[in-house]
Amino acid sequence: MKHILLLFILIPSVLFAQKTATIKGKLTNKYNAPIEGVAISYQGKGTITDKEGRYQFTIPIRKTVAVTFTHVSYKSVSKKFTARGVKTFTYSPTLRFKTEEIEEVIVRNRKKEAEGITTISTEKVKNLIGANAGVENVLMTLPGVSNNNELSTQYNVRGGNFDENLVYVNGIEIYRPFLVRSGQQEGLSFINSHMIQNINFSAGGFQAKYGDKLSSVLDITYRKPTEFGAQIDMSLLGGSATIEGTLLNNKLSAILGIRYRDNSLFVNSKQTDVNFRPKFTDVQTFLSYEVNEKLSLNFLGNFSLNDYNYKPLSRRTRFGTVVDPLELIVYYDGQEKDSYQTLFGAFSADYQVNENLNITATVSSFNTQEEEYFDIAASYNLGEVDSNIGSDNFGDVQFSEGIGSQINHARNDLDALITNVQVKATLKDGKNEWRAGVKYQTENIKDRIREWEIIDSLGFSIRPSHHNIGNNQPYTPFTGPIEPFQDIRAENDVDINRVSGFVQFSRKTMLNEHQVWFNAGVRAQSWSVNAEGFSEEDHFIFSPRGQFAIKPDWDKDMLFRISGGWYSQPPFYKELRDNNGEVNPEVKAQKSIHIVAGNEYSFRLWERPFKLTTELHYKNLSDVNSYTVDNVRIRYRADNVTNAYAYGLDVRLNGEFVPGSESWVSLGYLKTEENINNQGYIARPTDQRLKVGILFQDYVPNLPDLKAYLNLVYNTGLPGGSPAYADVYQFQNRLKDYKRADIGVSYVFADAKKQYKTGFLSNFKELTAGLELFNMFDILNSNTNTWVRDVYSKQQYGIPNFMTGRVLNFKVGMKF
Repeated sequence: MKHILLLFILIPSVLFAQKTATIKGKLTNKYNAPIEGVAISYQGKGTITDKEGRYQFTIPIRKTVAVTFTHVSYKSVSKKFTARGVKTFTYSPTLRFKTEEIEEVIVRNRKKEAEGITTISTEKVKNLIGANAGVENVLMTLPGVSNNNELSTQYNVRGGNFDENLVYVNGIEIYRPFLVRSGQQEGLSFINSHMIQNINFSAGGFQAKYGDKLSSVLDITYRKPTEFGAQIDMSLLGGSATIEGTLLNNKLSAILGIRYRDNSLFVNSKQTDVNFRPKFTDVQTFLSYEVNEKLSLNFLGNFSLNDYNYKPLSRRTRFGTVVDPLELIVYYDGQEKDSYQTLFGAFSADYQVNENLNITATVSSFNTQEEEYFDIAASYNLGEVDSNIGSDNFGDVQFSEGIGSQINHARNDLDALITNVQVKATLKDGKNEWRAGVKYQTENIKDRIREWEIIDSLGFSIRPSHHNIGNNQPYTPFTGPIEPFQDIRAENDVDINRVSGFVQFSRKTMLNEHQVWFNAGVRAQSWSVNAEGFSEEDHFIFSPRGQFAIKPDWDKDMLFRISGGWYSQPPFYKELRDNNGEVNPEVKAQKSIHIVAGNEYSFRLWERPFKLTTELHYKNLSDVNSYTVDNVRIRYRADNVTNAYAYGLDVRLNGEFVPGSESWVSLGYLKTEENINNQGYIARPTDQRLKVGILFQDYVPNLPDLKAYLNLVYNTGLPGGSPAYADVYQFQNRLKDYKRADIGVSYVFADAKKQYKTGFLSNFKELTAGLELFNMFDILNSNTNTWVRDVYSKQQYGIPNFMTGRVLNFKVGMKF
């Protein structure tokens, strides 16, 4: 009887325990868009949302369970449920974006990774320390990307030069001034860091949708504001102000940025004593108007004015070795006045035909008006320094090895107008995606060059290297003409018309249990060059490209990819102009075969996310238009008589070395050489063998609002160049290694996590203040040489032009 009674007690309990309650709902973001892939879990059980953001699962009754809703791009939400009986709960929360998280670590955007695209966080750009803080400064911490000039925003990628990099803003190609020859003249990058929404970068093997260049793609998207906001940044180097918001019942979104830059703080830290008054100003705006659900109209505009006034007074540079130290003393007279004014405007229309087809039409125009005027006389003394410690004259110049002077003169003017019209379309069909586009572009460049240099050594004028008249002075009077060492006089009026287009196909599918993604496409371009005094030249290139990536169904999170193709770079105006300023319309496109193989391994270490990225790359270049580099000025031979190659290895480990803060370590190896007119292979001007970059973020554990940022860069020395008109094969010495460390400390008074309802700080959404110490070890880096003749040996010394020293900067950032 007892057993029967026990059975009657247990059976209802078991049946009752098997009953469950149901929870269902739909997850959306603040734009009411459904969120797919949200993980919903409790006690190791759960589900994920579908494409419509819907979910449904069961929980036990008479038990309180904590259900967590997580997604890589949104803040997690937890909710406790207690079911008293068999019933259905409806719970549809709105998830908030993770604005404070580092996208590159958290967002698992496998499509971008499969394409070989590096996604960079806008927060990283905002916080990174550097003499030219901005997007380019972040790029220079990546493997394969280098620059030995902290005053320049230009960068080299895997052996290419500055002119081989594509830069897009909202799908529109961006150009830069032509005549800039020094990093301290550049001022501001086109890209306004405070207006950015997305940053994508590819160091090679990129798709056909991107243009015809040989090295890299930087693809920037400016944001469309959804609410009012304002931001002000101020420092000893200048300031910026950004305002954004919506108008006309939220149909019109607008963002406006104004920037001012002054590099005199850096220039005054160099070994040249100067009077320096630079003014770099930039105004930029992006407007977007939604006509209806399908059509939106956009405008991107930019005005930039760089006034560069430079008056050198004197220079004292010591170089050489401890045993054989030398010193160069230079006294200057004269000044340089440069002006670079650029205007850019682009109108575009986006039309969403249906959910699968999008068409974009764009009209843009770029105009640059540039003046480069200088007359600078320099008298120099190259002397041997007394290195005898016991000497009374220790450290003084004992005797002169070179005495001379030179005068540099320029009256250079350039006016360039570039206008284009393009149409692009994207068609999605299930797992397939088609992209196509066509573009027509006209370029008109008017260029006047008046540039000469006179060099004097011990009272004798140095004649140009091509001078073949004998000179037996003082024994025989010299009757030949006196010529400047360099004399460039040219006037060019060049018109270039281009028609280009592309088509590409992408597909994401499964191969057994493995995810596979591939892309195949082709670009073509036809262009004609019409220069005064030459017959019109027509050219054509064809550029097939492809990518393949696979994510194996392994326990370890691995992704393998390979990409490449036949890339071509049709010549721009600078590439048509040789050292003498003369234009050669017959210059062909430079060609390169790219092969890039990469692997990405995502893992967890110390319970935090990390990713190891490795890439092998190889380029075989033909019809190369070889060049020389002086600071940031590139001068081409304007021929195609060179072959070259480049290969290397890039490795980057990034993750949360410190909880909640992403840092990374980059390592790159590169070798690139060229063979000019079959004279043999020598190092290219960008042959920088080893690069190490460390970007580190930290905070004080007991005071998390006190943050520190460290940026370390080490590059092995570049080839040091050669004197004007000299044979580069005879000058293959390298500059010293480039070593630089910048550190910044800032305190966060207010941000998204730290808001005040009363008091002064209640006026701010964000308020930070900090100190930046650039080149904190005061290392003397150089990127070019000044060439001086030795009186006795007739040898030419390459005297390094040192870059900036240690500089302290104070800055304040405010957001309303």
